[in-house]
Amino acid sequence: MGDIAISSAVRENLSSLQSTADLLSQTTNRLSTGLKVSSPIDNPTAFFTAQGLSNRASDLATLQDDVGLSIETLNAASAGIDSLSTLVEQAKSTANSALNTKITANDFTASVAVSDIDQELQSIAAITSTDVFTVSVDGTTTSVTVGSLTFSEFASTLNAITGLSASISGTSLNLSAASGRSVEIASSTGSVATDIGLVGTFDNGTNRDSLVTDYNNLLDQIDQLSTDSSFNGVNLLNGNDLTAKFNEDGSSSLTITGVTFNAAGLGLSDTSTTAFGTDAGIKAVTSKLDAAVNKLRTQSSSFGNNLAVVENRQNFTNSLISVLERGAGGLTLADTNVEGANLLALQTRQSLGTTALSLSAQADRSVLSFL
Repeated sequence: MGDIAISSAVRENLSSLQSTADLLSQTTNRLSTGLKVSSPIDNPTAFFTAQGLSNRASDLATLQDDVGLSIETLNAASAGIDSLSTLVEQAKSTANSALNTKITANDFTASVAVSDIDQELQSIAAITSTDVFTVSVDGTTTSVTVGSLTFSEFASTLNAITGLSASISGTSLNLSAASGRSVEIASSTGSVATDIGLVGTFDNGTNRDSLVTDYNNLLDQIDQLSTDSSFNGVNLLNGNDLTAKFNEDGSSSLTITGVTFNAAGLGLSDTSTTAFGTDAGIKAVTSKLDAAVNKLRTQSSSFGNNLAVVENRQNFTNSLISVLERGAGGLTLADTNVEGANLLALQTRQSLGTTALSLSAQADRSVLSFL
């Protein structure tokens, strides 16, 4: 093109058209991409600043996923505490039912024939002195060798057995299992029990054994529920800790300390028929249940406060992400309304420039009219 000579008017109009074409290309690109700064060439300062803001917003958005998981972990722990509280209240209700169940003695009587008693010595040795008399109270067996015991001594020996009371009324032997539990009597050697009419199992009283079983079953459910209160592999009720990170480098975070809220962790343990055998024993169990309820309520409040903190940070981070994205957009995003108006003006300018170029060229052609 350097070998072709054109007039200054044509060259000026051509230059204007080229400038307009460049502006049209730039405006069209901004409208298609929505960006006024799409590369460092457009504006290095704005491009790299916006990139930094966008990168931080992206990092915080990734952290928000972890924060969301932390919230759900706390929700799982909170739901677990609510259910544990229900189970503890059920256990307390069971204990109160036991307290309201009055134990009645298991009474039975053996009438011993006068002929079976040595009238002079008042001894049952005349039956068989080597016979062994066995008594089982609540699963605990005691053996009594009759020997040369008098009838009253025999009754005293039975009376010394834990859970069993014995007394004599005439030729009758009165036995009572004060705990209301079953009593099994037999002769492991000889036939004393048969001879005095005390062979078999006696179970006519009232006890609290079934309520003990119900209570222990509830403690088993507490153990199982505390183990099942996990979310995403973290169980705040089974000794696991949880750390929620709120910024990119982890310098801003919250560590939530887990607890062990199985039955033992709540200060509860399987009870025995002995513990429910007295009102005082049941009241001691009830006191432990009250302490467990208070512990659950305190921990529920603690988890609730932690949950409020994490949710507040989640909301703050969402707002911060919006601020960062708006800041990046302000540096790089194109105003489509402005660019649309620019496009229309440039198209008009291009049309006028083309007309002006045509007129300039027409002036150069006028010289042909003289030839």
